[in-house]
Amino acid sequence: MRSLLMILLAICISAQSASAEVVAASENPVSCMPYNGEHLSFDVGWEFINAGSATMDISASQSGWQVKTFARTNKALDIFRKVRDYITAEGICINGRMQSTLFDANLHERKYKAVKRTDFLWQENKVTHTQNQVTEHFDVPAGHLSVIDAFLAVRNLKLTPGQLIKIPVFDSRKRYEIEVTIAKEKKVLKAPWGEKVSCLIVKPKLLSEGIFTNKGEMTLYMSDDERHIPIKLIAKIKFGRIIANLTGYAKSEAKVASATQ
Repeated sequence: MRSLLMILLAICISAQSASAEVVAASENPVSCMPYNGEHLSFDVGWEFINAGSATMDISASQSGWQVKTFARTNKALDIFRKVRDYITAEGICINGRMQSTLFDANLHERKYKAVKRTDFLWQENKVTHTQNQVTEHFDVPAGHLSVIDAFLAVRNLKLTPGQLIKIPVFDSRKRYEIEVTIAKEKKVLKAPWGEKVSCLIVKPKLLSEGIFTNKGEMTLYMSDDERHIPIKLIAKIKFGRIIANLTGYAKSEAKVASATQ
């Protein structure tokens, strides 16, 4: 199961219509990151079996934002396939647009362990990827995002049914565009705060190998308001489906620590 967290990343990231637009960030020039202060928690299951949980916390930094995600299997599943995954993503706003600066993954999945770090050297149009003390260099134009930041970029757009969006990303040593489709229909789901909310149906088209070696069949349900909160994810895998449900959402006042603290 590689991995609960990556499920949520790919949830997160990806949303056929008449026209397509290529975006590198938010269309809102005032704030390219309105989600600072958010905490999201998810229950993650395989079909009707609870597999574990995941969280995402978004906070302001001196120069931009930081996203911390954590995924784990529950005690029952730990016996067979223990997962403890930590991922940190960082980015900055440049002229009102998003630019990833860091994607750092510390993965522990059963016997598999890996520490991976991707630095977005946007001023040089380069990216470095380090794993197992081996660093590789890639030519990547400024404006490319990590998969987590791509998720946030989608949320920060004005989404309309029938829309097709393309977002440039760098992930797993590859540079490509994620195609995000907003379905023409909507669905009403119950949110963890008790209300029934109208949700946009967001469908990704991933061009690289996805969470469970499939190339991307998944559906994300986002609240049909300016927050675009991810309420539910369904991802098809080789054997059944992975289903992630939002169980908690909170947003506190975003605060940026001073340089002297």
